[in-house]
Amino acid sequence: MCGFVTIYNKNQRPVSQQQLLEMTRVIAHRGPDDERVHVSEHVGLGFRRLSIIDLNHGAQPLRHPSKDIWVTFNGEIYNYQELRQWLIGKGHTFHTQSDTEVIVHLYEEVGTECPKLLRGMFSFVIWDKEQDVLFGARDPFGVKPLYWTETPEGFIFGSEIKSLLLAEKTKREVDVTSFYHYLTFQYVPEPGTMFQNISKLQAGHLFLISEDKLMMEPYYSVTFNPDEEKPLSYFVEGVRDILQESVSIHRISDVSRGAFLSGGIDSSSLVSLLQKHEPTQTFSVGFDMFGYSELEQASSTAQYLGTDHHEICITSQQYLSTLPKIIWHMDEPVADPSAIGLYFVSQLASNFVKVVFSGEGADEFFGGYNIYGEPHSLRHFQYLPAWLKILLRKFANVLPEGMKGKSFLERGAQPLEQRFFGNAKIFTEEAKQQILGFHLNKLEEPISSYDVTKPLYERAHGYDEATKMQYIDIHTWLRGDILMKADKMSMAHSLELRVPFIDKKVFELAAAIPTKYKLSNSATKFVLREAMKDILPPSVQHRRKLGFPVPIRVWLRGEFYGWAKEVIHSANVENFINKSAALQMLEQHKEGKIDYSRKLWTIIIFIIWHQIYMEGGDAALIPDDFPQIKGADAI
Repeated sequence: MCGFVTIYNKNQRPVSQQQLLEMTRVIAHRGPDDERVHVSEHVGLGFRRLSIIDLNHGAQPLRHPSKDIWVTFNGEIYNYQELRQWLIGKGHTFHTQSDTEVIVHLYEEVGTECPKLLRGMFSFVIWDKEQDVLFGARDPFGVKPLYWTETPEGFIFGSEIKSLLLAEKTKREVDVTSFYHYLTFQYVPEPGTMFQNISKLQAGHLFLISEDKLMMEPYYSVTFNPDEEKPLSYFVEGVRDILQESVSIHRISDVSRGAFLSGGIDSSSLVSLLQKHEPTQTFSVGFDMFGYSELEQASSTAQYLGTDHHEICITSQQYLSTLPKIIWHMDEPVADPSAIGLYFVSQLASNFVKVVFSGEGADEFFGGYNIYGEPHSLRHFQYLPAWLKILLRKFANVLPEGMKGKSFLERGAQPLEQRFFGNAKIFTEEAKQQILGFHLNKLEEPISSYDVTKPLYERAHGYDEATKMQYIDIHTWLRGDILMKADKMSMAHSLELRVPFIDKKVFELAAAIPTKYKLSNSATKFVLREAMKDILPPSVQHRRKLGFPVPIRVWLRGEFYGWAKEVIHSANVENFINKSAALQMLEQHKEGKIDYSRKLWTIIIFIIWHQIYMEGGDAALIPDDFPQIKGADAI
């Protein structure tokens, strides 16, 4: 697990080694163990290493033993030993035991087909000097990030945006379309970022630069193939076997390992399977407020499984004081309150281990979110004529915000494509018009967040509605929120986070499970629960999904109120946000009239991000020297 930067000068000018070092050093948290750069005329490769496999010989940038082919790589390849033996049989000679060297040999053998053969989490860039080609790829589900930009000088790729911002002629401007989508999703969906002219390479995609031209294309596509003929027992046994195998191969490392444990079925399943191989250290986080902590359940599960358990309890003051640094690490505004908890539990774990297992992906693959049951609960609406649905929708629109039944009517009277944008839908298209600043209210061409999900729904048109929701979440929520915060918050503490659920072979089996087995009348992730029931305590088996509860709603009515008011009042974001409308929402929230906590948090996170990255100048790139966050005195 590491971080890298690659510069390609399309004007064939030499890359500045000093600039490359500066761009690499700003992401030193991703790799504190080693720093190296390689400059080859108009291409430069910079690397920060977190040593996990082949500690003594896995340094990067790594060169092919006999060819002028170089690679920088972030992630882990879990089938690298199998690929290594196959390549040896093809006549390849290896000089290290690292998975990195396997990538460069695999490229030599199969060219740009190599990402298809990799099983793991990865982003990499290969410089083939002999062919004058720059080639790279990102893993199928987007576990590892890869950003890129084009400047007048050429192309730059990197593990984090903050490296790209140090390049000459990289502009720091808010992307208007991305901001508009952020208000809906609470993050910026791929391939955009909040920075104009900086993009993400999409998950499951590769790129190739040849003759100074950039080409991108997918090499992997998410496809569900439900097998209605197989009995429930087939999937239960299959899930148990494939998870055991995935956990086993995810153990590959030359350093200590542990696992996050929330007390829910996802993390508990991984810990139970991992504990069969080795004594496991587990780590949990909670808040010092009744009803907003899973520490008791996690501790009970840890005791049942026999782990060496550690936990941390966060106060509201700790939460708030750490927020600016967390937003700096994120690169972009991600308004998921649970990111802070992940930051603290990663900090805790980094004191004991260098690798942690985590349960991300189980909900998206196995049908774990409660909202996936919505098509069943709204099924009676499908029998209503279109004109009646229109009337119901109009009636729901005039009902007061927060009134019981309003949301049910709104959602039931709309087709899935118009109501489901993924697990988070903060502002509706209509509500955005009330909160947008004057700059966005005067756009010549209107923006719609439907544009993000429409092509996804078109590709998923043959699936049932619950599976469509999974498909949308895998392409939006999983990549933009879940995996974004997992990578950035763990790497902030030089901790490698591994996700055994997010595996190609695990998905192949999960994609074959019919909806009738994923969702039962009483439980989500039904097949997974059945597969794990013999190795987990009943309390975990039947626990209702809580997500990661954070008391933002309560704090914004109490100890955060004065701070939030000052943050909004003093913000220099009139072009983007109607501050009067935001302050009115805060007052209504404080008075308990309407729960605006998620909307307010989305606004506040953007404001602080804007202060750090748009108003902070170069200081935005120095984590220990932030500009004073406006409103801090009100804490």
